[in-house]
Formats: sequence, C-alpha cells, structure tokens
Amino acid sequence: MTTTTPAEPGQPSEDLQRTIPAPAAPISKAGIAAVVVTVVLWASAFVGIRAVGPSFSPGSLTLGRLAVAAVVLGIVVLPSLKVWPKGREWLPIVAYGVMWFGGYNVALNAAEHMLDAGTSAMLINVSPILIAILAGVVLKEGFPRWLLIGSAVAFGGVAMIALGSGQRSTADVAGVLLCLLAAVLASVSAILQKPVLRKFTAGQATWFGIMVGTVCCLPWTGQLISEIQAAPPAATAGLVYLGVFPTAIAFTTWAYALSLISAGKLAATTYLVPGTTILISWAVLQEVPTIWGLLGGLICLVGVGLTRRSPKRRNSKQPSPKRPSSKAENTAN
Repeated sequence: MTTTTPAEPGQPSEDLQRTIPAPAAPISKAGIAAVVVTVVLWASAFVGIRAVGPSFSPGSLTLGRLAVAAVVLGIVVLPSLKVWPKGREWLPIVAYGVMWFGGYNVALNAAEHMLDAGTSAMLINVSPILIAILAGVVLKEGFPRWLLIGSAVAFGGVAMIALGSGQRSTADVAGVLLCLLAAVLASVSAILQKPVLRKFTAGQATWFGIMVGTVCCLPWTGQLISEIQAAPPAATAGLVYLGVFPTAIAFTTWAYALSLISAGKLAATTYLVPGTTILISWAVLQEVPTIWGLLGGLICLVGVGLTRRSPKRRNSKQPSPKRPSSKAENTAN
C-alpha cells in the first residue's frame, strides 16, 4: 500500500501551477527615465545633424562626434573599468562598433544632406520591424501573422516616401536608401549588443563600441581638422553637442534600458522618435516633411504598430482543481 497526500484544499495542483506564467516584472523608474532620455536626445540628433551638415561632411562629422563621446564617456567609464573583454567577447563589440557607431552614423549623416530631419527619423523607424524579423530568424521566435502584415504596410509607407522624393530629385531616393541602410545596421547591432550587457555595464558596452567606431573613422581625420578650422563656432558647438548628448549619454541610456527590457519591446519605444523629431525640427529649423514624406511616415508607423499586435487567444477554459476529500486517498500497488 502506498499513500499519496493531495494538495491543500483550495490550492492548485503542482501541474497546474507550472502552466501559470510568471507575471512580467515592472520596469523601474530608472528604466523609464532612460527610455525617455534616449528618445528625446536621439530625436534631437536628427535635427542637430541637419543643422551642422553644411559645415561637415558625413565621415568627418561621424569622427568628430565619436571622438567627443569617447573622451566624455571615457572619463566616466575608465576609473571603474576593471575587466576588459577577452577573446571572442570582442566579436559582437567590434561588430556593433563598426556597424552602429561607424556605418550607421556615416549613412545617416549622408542621408540628411538629402532629406529633412523628420523624414529621416521616420525612415529609420523601420528598425523595430527589422529587429522583429531578425529575432524570428536568429532567436527562432517565428513569424507571427501580424508581423508579416505590419511589415508589408510599413514598407508600403517607405515606398510612398521614395515615390514622393523621386518626383523632386533622384538624390532624395539615395537619401531614402541610406536611411534604410542605417536602419538595418542599427537593427543588427541592437541584437548583438544584448548579450554584451550581461557582463559589462551600459556605459562600458557603449564606450567599447564608440572606441571601435572611432578607429574605423580615423581616415577622415585630416578632413575633420580642415572643416573645423573653416566651420563657424555654432557648427562646432553643434558637433560637440552631438558627441556629448545623443552619443555619449543617449547610447548609454539605451544600453541601460536594453539591459532591463527585451530588445523588441525597447525598439517599440523608438516609435516616438519621428514625432519628437518633427516638433524639434519645426521649432529649430522651421522645416516640415513634404506631404508625401508625412503620409508615408505615418503609414510606416501604422505598419510598425500592427507588428506589435498579439494574436487572439482561444478561449480554452482550464478545469478548476478539484477539492479533495478530507481523508487521504489510499491506492493499492
């Protein structure tokens, strides 16, 4: 004879408890603040790049911005840096350093010589869709129906922006393509940066990437020196602003938020960047996207929003745990 003791009256069985998902941990106030700072400063970067663009070429602007960020963030990071990456740990750091801090910035700077700040921000905002697609391939998360529908809608918006731009100048089409290239580089980098944050702090992971990007941009050193000598003080001040705030600070707050939030959910917060950029651009540069750019950008946002929809769950009622009798059940061998 073996005796089994049932669960306490009113308590679900162990098997049922296993099927109940744990509630998601709430995002801390510091995490929310980091997201807000990132959105506002990245939005200001689109306007800042547009403002200093006449004085600096894409490559030299990237080098100057990264050099300022490397010095400012290095002052904060180096005193507490005790462990450096080793061996294969450098691979993702070098990858997102080259693609995000180097390639992304050069492509975006070049694009904003052809497109206004608001349109550029809306095109870059395709990045969350790309992150979701990469997660489906790399992380084996699959491709939900709403992901495919939203992606089709968003890229329809991109086509509308390209069509409207092409009616004015073929150079604008090149700007659209450069923005899409920047979005791809940022999306891949966001996924590569996530595991690095398991060992290194947000500031350290950001500084490593900035240093890699700076090394990649060193060929533009001579051009940067000559352009700084010819640039008005306001343009040089704008370059310093881009290095300190949208780069050193905003990329660090992004990394901090990424250490707390999943990449997909954090990427969704960048939906707020285009609207914020348009407001800042309107106030500072008095420029508003064309009607094609505005409508296409709105369609992009709608498409990205559709990708965040969850499929309806089927109403499957789980049987409530039976209330056991007060006596233990005896089962024969």
